[in-house]
Amino acid sequence: MDNDGNPEELGDAMGSLDQATLMGVLDKNLTLFLMLLSFVFALGGVFLAVKYLHQQKMKDIITTRKKFDWGRVWFAFIMITIYTIGTTLLSYFMAPEEFEVTFNLIPFLILCVVAILFVPIQTSVEEFVFRGYLMQGFGILAKNRWFPLVMTSFIFGGLHYFNPEIGAMGDIVMVFYFGTGLLLGIMTLMDEGMELALGFHAANNLISALLVTADWTAFQTYSIFKDISDPTAGIVDVLPVFIIYPIFLGILAYKYKWTGWKEKLFGPVDKPKELQLDDNLVPD
Repeated sequence: MDNDGNPEELGDAMGSLDQATLMGVLDKNLTLFLMLLSFVFALGGVFLAVKYLHQQKMKDIITTRKKFDWGRVWFAFIMITIYTIGTTLLSYFMAPEEFEVTFNLIPFLILCVVAILFVPIQTSVEEFVFRGYLMQGFGILAKNRWFPLVMTSFIFGGLHYFNPEIGAMGDIVMVFYFGTGLLLGIMTLMDEGMELALGFHAANNLISALLVTADWTAFQTYSIFKDISDPTAGIVDVLPVFIIYPIFLGILAYKYKWTGWKEKLFGPVDKPKELQLDDNLVPD
């Protein structure tokens, strides 16, 4: 495509590029860095809002425990890491023709640095907003737990609708995003804190970015594998939401001895124990 002599034609050509093509214009690691950098500023905005607008400690927004529990974060992170690596390798060995090994040491090492530093920031910001502010705010307004759980799941899923994966694989993929939002919300309510959701979300995005990329994904990276299969999806592709996610919840429920499912998921908001924003900030 030679448009060097005609700026208008070049502008029209650039306007016709989709998100996946635009991401291929710059180096993949630089593009990923620029995409994730905005979340650093967003995280700063969250901290400032919590401290100065709501006059609370960040810990009180995240968990009802006396101290932030890193053990919970790492348990969820490791659980999802093992699952993601295992299912990716299984898919590769079962259908190697659908993957291309794209491992390149130096770009991959740079990817590791960028992803390890910034992906957890990105996922944490999303958790603070959805399982923190929105869930707590909806809980205060609705005075129950099920409404914020459902609403934050739908909003979380809906914001992913414009991801290139939806255009490539079809609207059925939204089941995965809605299901993931619901899973993270249940984790937060049942565990009375966001540590498990933080670990789960970070591992899901980070390990996926390091392992597999494709021409139609939101994150195009110098990963180990490139998915070259037909991106269309069917009901089988979203079955893990109905099978694997309940297993994850079962593992966490057993380890952390969750009880009172009905009360914690459908009962009224219990102010002494519930993560909440200041009531004075909610209009009458």
